Parts: sequence; C-alpha cells; structure tokens
Amino acid sequence: MAPIDSDDNRTAGEGEELRAGRRKAARYVVPVAVMGVAAATIGLVPALADSGDPDLPKVTAEQLIEKIAKSDVQQMSGTVRINTDLGLPDLGGLESGLMSGMSGGPGSGGGDGEGSAADPSAKLTELVSGSHTLRVAADGPDRQKLSLLENAAEYSLIHNGDDVWGYDSKSNEVYHSTAPGSDGRPEKDVPDKDVPATPKDFADQALKAVDDTTSVTVGGTAQVAGRDAYRLVVEPKQDGSTVGAITVAVDAETGTPLKFTLTPASGGAAVVDVGFTEVSFAKPDASTFDFTPPEGAKVTEGDESAKAPEHGRPAEGGLAEGLDGLKVIGEGWNAIATFDTGAQGGLPTASPDGDLGALGGFLGSFGDQVKGDFGSGTVFKTRLVNALITDDGKVYAGAVTKDALVKAADAAR
Repeated sequence: MAPIDSDDNRTAGEGEELRAGRRKAARYVVPVAVMGVAAATIGLVPALADSGDPDLPKVTAEQLIEKIAKSDVQQMSGTVRINTDLGLPDLGGLESGLMSGMSGGPGSGGGDGEGSAADPSAKLTELVSGSHTLRVAADGPDRQKLSLLENAAEYSLIHNGDDVWGYDSKSNEVYHSTAPGSDGRPEKDVPDKDVPATPKDFADQALKAVDDTTSVTVGGTAQVAGRDAYRLVVEPKQDGSTVGAITVAVDAETGTPLKFTLTPASGGAAVVDVGFTEVSFAKPDASTFDFTPPEGAKVTEGDESAKAPEHGRPAEGGLAEGLDGLKVIGEGWNAIATFDTGAQGGLPTASPDGDLGALGGFLGSFGDQVKGDFGSGTVFKTRLVNALITDDGKVYAGAVTKDALVKAADAAR
C-alpha cells in the first residue's frame, strides 16, 4: 500500500470506475439515484461512539491501516448494532415500495406474488435505514451466519460449505442458493456478496476511498465491546462534501474493525453507526451453521427466483444495468455519479401501475427547485447523499452539497 496521510502527511490513492447499460431507468430513477447511491455510499463514509481511553503503544495511521489489511480473523461471533439515519422525511409506507423497486422483484415479494421473502438480495436492503440488531458468526471461509433480529421474528443468512440458505421466520420461507466455486458460479452471483453488515465490511469499503483528497490520522484510543482499540480518523480535504469524518475503531490485538460511524459535515447525530456490542474470537460451535428447512416452509431455489418476473430491476447485472452510460465525474469525496434517464420534461408523474405517482409524492416532500447554465431541475436531499434530476432527464448524485451538483451539471452541459 502507498503511503497514507498520517502524522507526517503522507498520502495514498485507490479508485474505481463504474460501467453500466440501459434498462428501466426512467421508471425507477429515484430508488436508483437516491436510495441506491445512498446504499453504495454508506460503505464509503463513517465516526465513532465509544467508551474508555485505554493506554496503548503509539502507532501511525499507515501502521494502523496495515494492521487492518493483515488482520486474518477466521473465527468469531458477536452482536452488531446498526443505526442509519439519512434524514429522509416520513414516507407513510412508501419507502418499502421504493426499496422493493431498487432491490428487485424476486426477493421483494413483488406484485406478481412470485419470488421469496427470504431472498437476501431484498431482505438485507432493510439495513439501509433505521436501527437493527444482528448476530454474526464465522468459522473460516466456508461457514458464516448472519441473523437480523426483528420484532417477534428473525431473518437468517447461512453459508455452510456448498450451500447458502436464507430463512425468514415471519413468512416461513426459505431461499437456497449455491456458494461460489462449488458449481462454477462466480462470486458476483451470490446475493449476499456485496451487502455490508459488519464494521469490517464498512471499513474495507471506506479504505478503498482513501486517496490524496483524504486525511487519515490516528485519533487516540477507545474501548469497544470490552476490547481495547485504536481510532483511525478519515476526513475529506476537499470542500463540498457532505461527509464530516470517518472514525474506525480497530481492535488493538487482532486488527479487526470493531466500530464504524458516519458523521455528516452538517453536524448532528451520526448518519451511520455500526459496531459490535459483544464480540468473541473463539471458534463458534459447529451447529451454529447447521440449517434444515422447517416443516411446511416454502423453499425457493436461487435459479427459480432469478427467473421470476421483475418488479423494478433487471434480473441480471444488478442496479447499474438499468442506467444509461453511468459514469463518475470529479474525484475523491467530491465524486458525482451521473447518467441519463432519457425522460424528457423532468420526472414522470404517472404510470400504468401507479408507481411513479407515488414516487412524485415522495420526491415533492423534500425536493428543492434549482436553475443554472444546465437549465432547471430538482435537488433531492438526505443528510448524506444528494441528487439533482434535471428537467431533461439527467441525474447527478453523490455525497456532495447542492451547489456542487449544480456546478457539475453546468460543467457537463
């Protein structure tokens, strides 16, 4: 890894490029532009709530990042608390429909009634908002379990050898798929592959965003889930980002991220706060990863779910495949995703199934009208991700201010 901006102001960079095709962008422009970008950006930006101030040997930011990279914890279990507050208005139940539109029909229980309520590609999108408690366990690369605890119900995702199981106790439905490599399936085909759920998942994504637009320092120590930890503080150097700071609590012994919280530049409560409340690095009992579908449960195979009629996303290729020429402009924390929906005259206001009528009501509750050299449009705001949708159907979205979006649209006209 290249040098990082630590106590001696060294820096490093790593970037990614996005590509996509075109399909149904106009119909689901806001779930894509706001909800989808929010879900992706959550993995890029986090601060820390902690207790204690243990006395630990001094380390540099570069040493701490290397400690995370070299961490090789194979066995662990614990409880994770996730709190996400994007500052969205009260949607009166509309948000569940929007999330279904974003995450896809097969697992969302779409209007056709097909698919599975236990499909993780839909179920785990619930982590994008609100407060959730997870139980997690791992025993090497072939055995992991994540359980999402709900009111009088539980959703579990289990990887055990060749099998991936999803079980929703509320509906008594089971989703079954095959683990990557067991039948030649690439990892991208596994539905839970890219869903961040633990502090390490979030920290890995955050560190991918580190480049020469970023300041990375060690911000003292903390105690998380009863363990001594260092604080790794990540902050944008650029103006115009909605991100205030990232702090990752790194276990002093193992290098495992224990806590990960996002504080916005606007101040106030954290946008994202993910951390262990309990953690053990002992080997979990083998029975933890056993699963047999309960009697009477509806079992859906992954191949069957993939063939179910869509309700908001392409069956293959994920979210990005629905976009026309998705690209990223700018760099670092000021990066903005942009694409053309092809919807002239602004946002659609009606559709045969009524989705866009509801969508219009949702947008109207938190949109600001703006004008510039690009023409006119509407900016839709959250505490983290903002999106400008122009009247000629172009979308600009990112963890940047309203002024930054207008400036980007003017430059691209």
